[in-house]
Amino acid sequence: MNEKEFKSVANAGISNLIIGITLIVTGITMGVLLLVSGAKLIKCKGKLMF
Repeated sequence: MNEKEFKSVANAGISNLIIGITLIVTGITMGVLLLVSGAKLIKCKGKLMF
């Protein structure tokens, strides 16, 4: 492989790694927020009327 091709592949790998880590952190954060909001809804379930 030429040096230019190697750098392109390396940059693509690094960007995929960064995107993957960002998505994992975002997913965990959203999951925690959903659990907290669900717990709050269950806590005051008796007060809610639909």
